[in-house]
Amino acid sequence: MLNFNYYNPTRVVFGTKTIGKVGSLAKLYGKKILLHYGGGSIKQNGVYEQVCNSLKEANLQIIELPGVVPNPHLSLVREGIELCKKEQIDLILAVGGGSVIDSAKAIAFGALLRSDEDVWDDYYMKQEYVVREAMPVGVVLTIPAAGSESSSGSVITDWEKNLKRDVGSELLIPKFAIMDPETNYTLPAYQTACGASDILAHLMERYFTLEKYNDLSDRLLESAMRNVIAYGPLALKHPKEYRYRAELMWTGTIAHNNLLDRGRVGDWASHDIEHEISGIYDIAHGAGLSIVFPAWMKYVYHTNIDRFVQFAIRVWDVSLSFDDKDDIVKVAIERLEDFYRSLDLPVRLSDANIGSENIRKMAESAMIGRTSLGNFQKLDADAIEKILKLAL
Repeated sequence: MLNFNYYNPTRVVFGTKTIGKVGSLAKLYGKKILLHYGGGSIKQNGVYEQVCNSLKEANLQIIELPGVVPNPHLSLVREGIELCKKEQIDLILAVGGGSVIDSAKAIAFGALLRSDEDVWDDYYMKQEYVVREAMPVGVVLTIPAAGSESSSGSVITDWEKNLKRDVGSELLIPKFAIMDPETNYTLPAYQTACGASDILAHLMERYFTLEKYNDLSDRLLESAMRNVIAYGPLALKHPKEYRYRAELMWTGTIAHNNLLDRGRVGDWASHDIEHEISGIYDIAHGAGLSIVFPAWMKYVYHTNIDRFVQFAIRVWDVSLSFDDKDDIVKVAIERLEDFYRSLDLPVRLSDANIGSENIRKMAESAMIGRTSLGNFQKLDADAIEKILKLAL
């Protein structure tokens, strides 16, 4: 187990009817709130009205910035930065899922940059500078998936260049996150499925490590993965069952609040490869991950086959009756693919109507500003190309 330093300041307020507390939490950070959200779903399901009523009861001034879409756009981030400066915003309140929260985080530190710094070129692309300061961000989570409600990361897309990149800093961790599983009842089935895929991916990225002797984290990760595998299908079958929604929502937070990767180094190549797919084809992140992860596994598992055998036995209940370790791993990958299919998610690029025409372009684009991808096995453009071809 490696030495580690763990810090996570997010106050989590979890459970039914908790949205009404947003005003009392938000007023701790000032009087002027930037309400950041996506399209019309929070207005249709009543979340918008609950949030606004609570903020108004706390005598807070609301400035709205809607329009966040999946794979959130750099252009809206820039608009939010200027709005924060103009209106002298005290707190950015993200109401929605990971895309809204990631956009809010980008605005939060972008609004405080020096005039000679650029939020995209210097941070998301070149990653030349460390985030020094950021405005406070609060969250009302409505989609369990990205775990951004208590994570240090933010992912943004520049659609003019078809590039999707991330930034990480403890200063971007939200101050509070209100999580009411009842807000998930009206989520479309596909969005629920993509969320479950994203949560599972965050756990697997941390699980596949070359570090030894970190069994507690292994066991916690395995339990969380089994939770997603158990409750993802049940949430789809019974969309208004509170306990299934609650299990997924809390697992999504635990999966990405950095607790489960302490003392180890995760991989994250699959996420970076997926960013190239969604950066061109605008596919949902969870759907892209269900395509990439099995292909990545097929390519890298011989790097440490015993880790994959452990994954197969502890997570997928693969029997030790198989004589060959390769067979054990292959069965686990098949069961992973079957799980994705049970959620009606793609497991091949062809399932998402994506061909081979941009494979080399995506492989080369993934290497811009980088010398390699991943930690379990270091990948170059040729390796990424081979993984994407396995995903065809």
